[in-house]
Amino acid sequence: MALSFPLNNAPYGLLAIAAALNAPTNALTLHPVLPEQSSVTTLIPQGTSKPAKISGNVAIARFLVRTFSSADNALYTESDVSLVTAQDNLLDIVRQTIFTPKHITTLATAANTASTSFLLSEDKPLLADYAVWGTITAYTKSHSLLANLKDLEKFMAWIARMDQRQECQAAIRILDGAVKQANDTLAAEADAAAAEKAKLSSVVEVPHIEGSDPETDPLDAFKNVLAAQLSKLMDVDIKILYEALEAPRASENGHIALSVPRLRLKGNPSAVAADIVEKFQLNDYVTLAKADGPFVNFFLNHIKLGQSLFTKIYNTKEQWGCNSLGQQKKVVVEFSSPNIAKPFHAGHLRSTIIGSFVRNILQANGYDTLSMNYLGDWGKQYGLLAIGFERYGAEEKLLEDPIKHLFDVYVRINQDAKEDETVHDEARAYFKKMEDGDKAALKIWSRFRDLSIVKYKDIYARLNIAFDVYSGESQVTDGMERALKMLHAKNLLTESDGALIVDLTKYKLGICVVQKKDGTTLYITRDIGAALERYETYGFEHMYYIVASQQDLHLKQLFKILELLGFDWAKKVTHLNFGMVGGMSTRKGTVVFLEDILEETRDAMHEVMKKNEHKYAQIEDPLEVADNIGISAIMIQDASARRVKNYDFDWKRMFSFEGDTGPYLQYAHARLCSIERKTEMEVNPNADLRQLGDSRAAADLITMIARYPQIVRETSRTFEPVNIVGYAMKLSHHVSQALESMYVMGAEKEVAEARLFMYWSARITLGNAMRLLNLKPQERM
Repeated sequence: MALSFPLNNAPYGLLAIAAALNAPTNALTLHPVLPEQSSVTTLIPQGTSKPAKISGNVAIARFLVRTFSSADNALYTESDVSLVTAQDNLLDIVRQTIFTPKHITTLATAANTASTSFLLSEDKPLLADYAVWGTITAYTKSHSLLANLKDLEKFMAWIARMDQRQECQAAIRILDGAVKQANDTLAAEADAAAAEKAKLSSVVEVPHIEGSDPETDPLDAFKNVLAAQLSKLMDVDIKILYEALEAPRASENGHIALSVPRLRLKGNPSAVAADIVEKFQLNDYVTLAKADGPFVNFFLNHIKLGQSLFTKIYNTKEQWGCNSLGQQKKVVVEFSSPNIAKPFHAGHLRSTIIGSFVRNILQANGYDTLSMNYLGDWGKQYGLLAIGFERYGAEEKLLEDPIKHLFDVYVRINQDAKEDETVHDEARAYFKKMEDGDKAALKIWSRFRDLSIVKYKDIYARLNIAFDVYSGESQVTDGMERALKMLHAKNLLTESDGALIVDLTKYKLGICVVQKKDGTTLYITRDIGAALERYETYGFEHMYYIVASQQDLHLKQLFKILELLGFDWAKKVTHLNFGMVGGMSTRKGTVVFLEDILEETRDAMHEVMKKNEHKYAQIEDPLEVADNIGISAIMIQDASARRVKNYDFDWKRMFSFEGDTGPYLQYAHARLCSIERKTEMEVNPNADLRQLGDSRAAADLITMIARYPQIVRETSRTFEPVNIVGYAMKLSHHVSQALESMYVMGAEKEVAEARLFMYWSARITLGNAMRLLNLKPQERM
């Protein structure tokens, strides 16, 4: 039977049990492994074609008892219920024990309380004795006996008796020999690797390549070195090679991959890949090159990468991942844009989430951004609303919740208008007064607008979103009149039934009405004037409209008219569209006010949190945390879909802490914060990262952290939130994998410092990615 175990946790108890049961000396074959390869002892039994692997010291101990015990050497009996209970209690502590002083103290205290001659028997050791003794012995081999345990007299006497037993001494002798032999082999391999590495060129000049940014992106230095050497080998332009180097699809395939077919070279791609590997000179940046069909996979020196990477993160913190590509050029981002007196519905929420993300990603790429909320605050509907308020308005309700009350009024007056057509005539007349500057009409409208903006700001603050400017259709001044004059001057206007239109049919954009026959303006007219005034005010390098795909035609008409008016900046405006959300109502009905959705999300998340009473008691403000996690759930569900795709709002999936959800991301961040709290260590920027060793988990995590600046740059071209969501999820998964074997608590000081620096860097990176997505990273949950 094959017994595999980590070098820092040899299974002394299991070998002593086997000896006490008179198992054959060759019953167990020992396979020591590095702790980062596996932190759990496993046994593969013999005698079946597909034996099931048994994991954990207690499970293996029970298996050995079932396999080798007899009436003469029974270590565990079920005839004495009290003895079974006492033994199982001790074994449960062993099963839960990890190598930390706190847990070892708990185990030793339990042994001290139970101890007679042995733990549960005056006559001989039982299964629990060997299991507890084995755990304590393994700990003292790597950490020495804790000073506070020496005061436990019964425990110390019991340990001395166990140490003198023949089977225990044999276990120590066999396992210490196996561990020494394994360490000697590892040391020899390390010496050989060091000798091989000494042959490599340790001083490699990092070339400059257009489009790369080694100053802000440490991974670029490695890619540049790779591209330079490949360029010489293959006689291919260095920039082409730099752009062809990408992340492999799976981490086991290395850290950087080159797809030979992408280079369009002559010859068989697989043969070219093999030739590259044969000729490639390893160096201090690249430690291994492997051909895999038409791909060449490169493995990086993750310790060297970590040294430059973690230092960069330590020095930049929340600015980590940002760059200066935008050179502080002015960019305007218009998003959200709800209509006053109408619900803040799902479409506005998508515009808000995506628009704020676009603003954030542009800022991260060095642009001077201006976020604008262009409110729907003008038009005949406001004449309708004013008339409705005269009939159904209540001052108290208006002040309490202006958006909801105005919506209720709007619904009621629309019902009246269905039954009485003259209501529409009154509304048109009222709006005409607004357009003509009637002070009384404008005063009422202005009050509705101002109260609504105050309420909107509260909702946006809850979503962790702010605007630089609250504009709106009503704020367009003479730009609209000037635009109409320019349209006349360029003979772009045609009269049709008293209205003015722009005929765009030859551009396959239909007919565009810019002025009604009563002289009032439309959305498109005000949008033309608004664009003109914005360019004059801000001199933007680019302006983005974050509007649903339902408005594709409207925006295409707008941009074509700007082009026909001869504005050279017309090519600097872009529509970033998005699909629709289905099913975004409360679970009880069809109310579509965002605030109702947020309240229900918070309450549902609060109920989930209360199920874990221990953690719930540690949270200072549970409702605030529940609100933040609930909002994270909404935002990540939205950002997990490609912009242009429609998706259905899914309550059940949204609240899950498993899978790629907002709560999972918050949990991953809080878990990293917990590591820092529990270790009670300061992050050491001078930690010796060589202590991370050759762990693949560490190499994969370091490389994933290093990819962040590139993801930020790439996303400034696509404006897809799903790119950042996907990255944050992958980073969280790599953190989880590393934590399985690379714990901080209980590790030697230098090892703990190196690991803590790595996890701290992962937390900073994850937090920065979450902030791009408008999430507030949780430290506890």
